[in-house]
Amino acid sequence: MSEAKPVAAWDEDSSQHFIDYGAYFVPERETQIETVCSVIPQPQGSAHIVEICCGEGLLAEALARRFPDATIHALDGSQTMLDSTGAKLSALGARHVTAKMEIAEKGWRRFDEPVHAFVSSLAVHHLDGPGKAQLFKDLAAALAPGGVIVICDLAEAQNEEGRKLWERHWDEGVAERSMELDGNDKMRDFFREDGWNYYTAPDADPVDMPSPLFDQLRWMAEAGLEQVDVHWLRAGHAIFSGRKPA
Repeated sequence: MSEAKPVAAWDEDSSQHFIDYGAYFVPERETQIETVCSVIPQPQGSAHIVEICCGEGLLAEALARRFPDATIHALDGSQTMLDSTGAKLSALGARHVTAKMEIAEKGWRRFDEPVHAFVSSLAVHHLDGPGKAQLFKDLAAALAPGGVIVICDLAEAQNEEGRKLWERHWDEGVAERSMELDGNDKMRDFFREDGWNYYTAPDADPVDMPSPLFDQLRWMAEAGLEQVDVHWLRAGHAIFSGRKPA
């Protein structure tokens, strides 16, 4: 899964930087991937699954393994990320399409076939509130009956105490991962210096625009989705979904 830096600041060096360090920076990355895949119902026969901002392709690879008869559409603004994802899917022999996109644009939101599932990991927070609400409406319109939207993203804390808590939990999670992978917690200091923890300085970059979790759940419901629910939450990162009526 990819942790998207601000769109305006993203370039191919940023993509490689995250490929190098994402294993430390994404809270419980393996749990996130398993959770997103588990929320998606098994399709009847072939289906189309679209990942919005696919990053290096770890989630796309897991989706292809879980749904071997599906066509995976991997979208991203970075050619480095698309190349990485395409290589992983090709190695599996998975049916797939990779394409460049910008999340705020609307052209990519139209598909020739109904989509069984839309998934997105840590990218939707680059849209403001109305942008998120419109995205959910557009995706819901493109879903097949019974299809699902699964979002993994940052949420905005409702108060200062909550923000500080999520800041600490994210720092501690990076330290734990650093100990697990390297036997020391040095990556926590690098994480702080690198400026990845949104909750340390939430106003530092205006293109980071997380919204409160309750608002995002409401926007899903207003888009016509049902069974809207939260499936995982840690350090301000939440996985939630909504399903189109069958």
